[in-house]
Amino acid sequence: MADEGGQMHMEQQSNAGKWLLTLLAVVAVAALGYAHYTTHTAVNQLKQDLNTSQAQIKELQSRVQTAEAQEETLAHQAGMTKKELVERTAQLQAEQKATASRLEKEQQAQSAQIGQVSGDIAGVKTDVGGVKSDVASTKADLEATKAKLQSTIGDLGVQSGLIANTRSDLDILKHKGDRNYYEFTLLRGAKPQPVATVSLQLKKADSKHGKFTLNVTSDDKTIEKKDRNISEPIQFYSGRDHLLFELVVWTVDKNKATGYLSTPKSAPVPVTAN
Repeated sequence: MADEGGQMHMEQQSNAGKWLLTLLAVVAVAALGYAHYTTHTAVNQLKQDLNTSQAQIKELQSRVQTAEAQEETLAHQAGMTKKELVERTAQLQAEQKATASRLEKEQQAQSAQIGQVSGDIAGVKTDVGGVKSDVASTKADLEATKAKLQSTIGDLGVQSGLIANTRSDLDILKHKGDRNYYEFTLLRGAKPQPVATVSLQLKKADSKHGKFTLNVTSDDKTIEKKDRNISEPIQFYSGRDHLLFELVVWTVDKNKATGYLSTPKSAPVPVTAN
């Protein structure tokens, strides 16, 4: 009985060992199969990559050959060797770079000039604004001076025009252009002095009282204007159309009188006016 039990135990151990060996063999075969599969897959991928790389190399070689052929063609068309073409290309690139740099500098200079011109224009605008202010001020002064000019009745009882009391006032009347104006200076005791188309002669001057006496010769007739006052409109008619002339004396000294003669626009004008 003891021998049979030991034999059975040995058989069980032997069967277990067989199963273990078989399992190990199966695992080893599976591992070898997987390794073969992965190796095969990797080899195929490497083959594909190699084929792709070879195709890319061929394409690159083709492009290089094409570029070289084009360079040769261009060189032949330009009548140069390939080396000369390369050198000429490099020269043109350098010239292009230099031109671009020069243009950039010119643009910077033009920008600076534009800025300067803009500043000058701003200054001109300021000057124009100042001129406008001066013109407005002068116009205001002119209007104020006009308001000071008087209009009164002359010694013939006729309404006179505006009376100028100074040379500045007379300049304003001349600017209006309503009548003709002739300035004069008369010396006492001198011969009759031509003024416009008449003659004037100072007979008496009283600087203390601002009075004077003078003779007016018009149309071969002499009229005495006696004891007249400074800034008094002295009126008389002259010419074929019987036009109203008017004179005003500004200042009277001991032997001198100054003033102006006013005539209508339609009155005859002398060839030389004193």
